[in-house]
Amino acid sequence: MKTKNSKKYFARARKVLVGGVNSPVRAFKTVGGGPLVMARGRGSRLFDVDGNSYTDYCLSWGALILGHNHPEVVKAVKSSITLGSSFGATTKPEIEIAQLIAKHVPSIDMLRFVNSGTEAAMSAVRLARAFTKRDKIIKFDGCYHGHCDDLLASAGSGVAGLPASSSEGVPAGHVRNTFSLPYNDANELGIVIERHWKDIACVIIEPVAGNMGVIVPDMEFLNTLRQLTKKYGIVLIFDEVMTGFRGNLGGAQADFGIVPDMTCLGKIIGGGFPVGAYGGRADIMRHLAPLGGVYQAGTFSGNPMVMAAGLATLKNLTPQAYKDLNRACDVFTRGLNLFLAAAGLPAHLVNYKSMVSVRLSKDPARNYADAQAAAFDRVYAKLFHGLLSNGVYWPPANLETFFVSTEHAATDLNRLSGQIRKFFVQSKP
Repeated sequence: MKTKNSKKYFARARKVLVGGVNSPVRAFKTVGGGPLVMARGRGSRLFDVDGNSYTDYCLSWGALILGHNHPEVVKAVKSSITLGSSFGATTKPEIEIAQLIAKHVPSIDMLRFVNSGTEAAMSAVRLARAFTKRDKIIKFDGCYHGHCDDLLASAGSGVAGLPASSSEGVPAGHVRNTFSLPYNDANELGIVIERHWKDIACVIIEPVAGNMGVIVPDMEFLNTLRQLTKKYGIVLIFDEVMTGFRGNLGGAQADFGIVPDMTCLGKIIGGGFPVGAYGGRADIMRHLAPLGGVYQAGTFSGNPMVMAAGLATLKNLTPQAYKDLNRACDVFTRGLNLFLAAAGLPAHLVNYKSMVSVRLSKDPARNYADAQAAAFDRVYAKLFHGLLSNGVYWPPANLETFFVSTEHAATDLNRLSGQIRKFFVQSKP
């Protein structure tokens, strides 16, 4: 595979962009080698500046559920740009997509568009604090909710431990306001809430974890979480930036039958453009300016091009499209797992709809500690580059989720399955 142009462009990028990238995981730090510079995408395919073609399972980190350059999305954006790029005022597309989201997502009566998942989570937490008049929050180890200070905290040593930040530059005061607990541990969650409920404003969680690989939660854990937050007047926030509109129109909350008080969205609702949104119960959302005293604003929030792209995307996510996509991913995952188990290989795949992860373990991961124990940076790096050299683009970091779009054909998944089987048989990790 020739990458001469990628190397040339990346050398230029390193002189003006920090690390040559605008998001750390793009730097290939955990897999090694030089990052590729991409030029264009079409359907399930991605093309770099050297003309190499890849089947893309990164899909802009899950945003492109319809694949690259879907005709209806392109048509909507072209139509929108001819009318103007940005107005700083309300437009028809943002009203229409807000109505569609509120219609399908059980927890959302009203919402506010922003420009990223980070902004959505940060704003949702601020609103929850104002609504409850409390300061502390609970998150879960391994769940990522963006890079705002309070949500970069991770656990120390269980309930009694002091939490520590996972980034430099985060003030100690922010960390002290955050409990980071083990995912799927209803007992520890109960202990912390019972002890500190008078100070806890909200609990924020990925209802299906995707930032430590895919972990589908225990229903007992989610039910306990919903019961305790209701009992003590704590705002429950589902971060569905990744799961929202991924497996159905209602999100993971519709799958599980558990309705949070607020929901954060992103990725898919922008159709490939920068977007975020947070919404929830009307009595909570009315505390947001201009109706209430919680301030949050954005010049480009509800940008008409983004809203047009998102609206076109959601309108193309029909029940049949979801059925076909989810079935294809279930068949792919199940087939590979049967092969790996029969071969006695210590690896398996796990999926939630069209979100998929690979783990170097026979046992399922229930939390971040399990995910780390099943991590395999060295082997993953070999797998990543092996797939890359055979025309497959995967997320360039272990513990990341890979995604499948409606544009991936059965032949794409069959080819990927064969390459993964061949890798594990030959490498015998």
